[in-house]
Amino acid sequence: MTTVALGTGVGPLLRGWRERRRVSQLELALRADSSARHISFVETGRSRPSEEMVLRLAEQLDVPVRERNALLLAAGYAPRYAETPVDAPALGALREGIDRLLKGYEPYPALVVDGTYTVVAANSGITMLLDGVPDHLLAPPLNAMRLTLHPEGLAPRIRNLPEWRGHLLEQMERQIALARSQSLRRLYDEVAAYPLPERADGDWDGPGPGVASAPYPYFALPLRIEHRGRVLSFVSSISTFNTPLDVTVAELAIETFLPADAQTVEHLRELSG
Repeated sequence: MTTVALGTGVGPLLRGWRERRRVSQLELALRADSSARHISFVETGRSRPSEEMVLRLAEQLDVPVRERNALLLAAGYAPRYAETPVDAPALGALREGIDRLLKGYEPYPALVVDGTYTVVAANSGITMLLDGVPDHLLAPPLNAMRLTLHPEGLAPRIRNLPEWRGHLLEQMERQIALARSQSLRRLYDEVAAYPLPERADGDWDGPGPGVASAPYPYFALPLRIEHRGRVLSFVSSISTFNTPLDVTVAELAIETFLPADAQTVEHLRELSG
């Protein structure tokens, strides 16, 4: 849901987004075909912006779709963007397209998550990686961050967990900085507090704390994870939808895992028959 703090006008909210983006009033005015004086009046509440101006400023400040609705409400206008449940008939074509994409990527892992990393869809490659994860972590709604970093989840099998954990936490920090999401902040606080599980061999791959550093022979930081006595290596790619007009669609992200070495390709082909 989109919520606006009582007594908060659109001016302070716009100023907050402008400062967050490190844009001056003059620069924003030039981008939005306005004047620095008008931007100043809007931010101080001396001038009420039109609905069109609110949306134009939000576009230039790259405000997330959910927060654009909050700006409109604060300015006294109705929300512009719907928040359609992902299982609603209206998104049937989207779900079918996502399912085809995930299926076509097999045997390589791929999944779709929402803005708080709840798993919306996943393929058999992801199911393969979740072998051995306890049932309480697999109970819906599944959360990708919780599954990955929980000491009883995938974390004990990730060979370079200190580095991969750092990468995931930094990713979440960037998202929190871009959008005011209390649910994402609560998730971050939860997973950041998880202790590092102890490895049976007492060691991690890669330059984790107290571990000798050795450069990876890869083009990007890999996820190195154990599966049936083998160490699989993946690099991930995240895609989002262009120019979304729905809050739900705007917050969906498709993450695909590309094999980072020939051994991983061979193992996955063996598993898929």
